Amino acid sequence: MQSTRNKLIKLLAASKDDYISGQLLSEKLNISRSAIWKHMEKLKKDGYEIEGKSNQGYRMIRLPDKLSENTVQWGLNTQWIGKSIIHKTSTPSTQIIAHQAAQNDALHGTVVIADEQTSGRGRMSRQWHSTKQKGIWLSLVLRPNISPYLAPQLTLLTATVLADVIYSVTKIRPQIKWPNDILMHSKKTAGILTEMQAEQDQIQYVVIGMGINVNQAKNDFPDIIQTKATSLKIETNQTWDIVKLIQEILVTFEQSYDTYIKNGFPHIKNKWESYGFKIGKTIWVKTLQEEFKAIFSGIAEDGALLIKTMQGETKQLYSGEINWFQKEE
Repeated sequence: MQSTRNKLIKLLAASKDDYISGQLLSEKLNISRSAIWKHMEKLKKDGYEIEGKSNQGYRMIRLPDKLSENTVQWGLNTQWIGKSIIHKTSTPSTQIIAHQAAQNDALHGTVVIADEQTSGRGRMSRQWHSTKQKGIWLSLVLRPNISPYLAPQLTLLTATVLADVIYSVTKIRPQIKWPNDILMHSKKTAGILTEMQAEQDQIQYVVIGMGINVNQAKNDFPDIIQTKATSLKIETNQTWDIVKLIQEILVTFEQSYDTYIKNGFPHIKNKWESYGFKIGKTIWVKTLQEEFKAIFSGIAEDGALLIKTMQGETKQLYSGEINWFQKEE
């Protein structure tokens, strides 16, 4: 039933502002005209505004003002991403749903979206506050034909995608804080969580989670993070269409991913560094063995953080605590 309804929505979308006859819909979907009418009535109950005229057929006038599989797929101009979409009104985490879907043979490019996460998380199991219907809470299932050691590059790719989209729509240039945070005016706007299931030499699947603060006001954030977090609305004083933003992210991601698979990481590396937070500036690094200050030089081909010590030695960091905001003594 849902598959038929999705096909019906796509046919209405393809006809744009023109009417499409009930007879043609019946032939395309291989169901009766009575069944077409019943589907139309159910779509109307879901919030779709559909006009029907005798001797002309049906046309879509307006989509529902809410997030769903159908509203995201309506007008989504992609080749493989988002062909399968799982939408949840509320879920502990889209990552959990995406992992379950991947283990059940979900297609490459499957998208999991939610209005709300009740236990959203970022790197190192940090809590992510996922306000209902005010942000983008999305996980993406990928099955890349790359070696497992290259998987961290997908986090960096995703960061450039989010930075590109935010810059495109807001005209405010964000920055990427290594490895996975998107900042606007030094406050966190979005985060990325990449998780992988792999064998020694082969990736089974990758799940990339994205959390983007879109329409939150300052008081939507807990007091403890109000000075550290921001949203597109706070930064632009404008309310944003979440469905359209998701579509823009998916289109941009597909283009960037296809280019990466074809041409490799150099273009992603250059773009990431163009957005890189504090590149060329002093940061403080704390490892298990020592604590020191260094100059942040950029990222390596494998996604590691490149630093130059005060003694002039270049190092690659894969782990450690970075203090980005400590002032010079």
